[in-house]
Amino acid sequence: MPPHPVPLGFVFRSRAKEEKAPADKAQVTDSKQTRHPQAPKGRPTPKRSEAQSQRRSVANTSLSRKDAAKRQREERRQAMDRQRQALASGDERYLPVRDKGPVRRYARDFVDSRFNIAEFFLPMAVVILVLSVVRVPSVQSIALLLWMVVIVLIVLDSAVSGFRLRKQLNERFPDQRRKGAVAYGLMRSLQMRRLRLPKPQVKRGERP
Repeated sequence: MPPHPVPLGFVFRSRAKEEKAPADKAQVTDSKQTRHPQAPKGRPTPKRSEAQSQRRSVANTSLSRKDAAKRQREERRQAMDRQRQALASGDERYLPVRDKGPVRRYARDFVDSRFNIAEFFLPMAVVILVLSVVRVPSVQSIALLLWMVVIVLIVLDSAVSGFRLRKQLNERFPDQRRKGAVAYGLMRSLQMRRLRLPKPQVKRGERP
């Protein structure tokens, strides 16, 4: 028995439905995808990583190398100005690392509150040098004797100051790091009072 013939219209309608179905699914999928407010119409929202990389690239390209170097120089200049003002005022926030902390501050105050023979080393050395240039044997002998006396006095005074400073630091700051604080104070005692940085914050004879 011959097969029943299929109408041509039915075949064309079936093919049209099959071709239309994938297109409808694609439209539904595209409509479900959210669009970023800044994304162009008709384009999907970029992924978060892509958006971040785009923002970074825009930020990096917004400043040229010359502008970035200029900004770094300006920041360094401002930091140096703050540090210079802190050395004059004693502001702990902007002091150099070697001068920060209560231990270093106490070491400075301890040295600044007393007379130190070592701080007069430079003017005494100039006087001794002038005397040693004079071509008179007796004067040169006096200059040599003065030089030896000054050295001995500075060594003795520094030893006593270092011992007292170490004792005070151990009593006042038993739980804090005190390494290098005594040497820091002794090095400060070698400088003339008006040339010390940070500037002295206590008067002579005042207890730190």
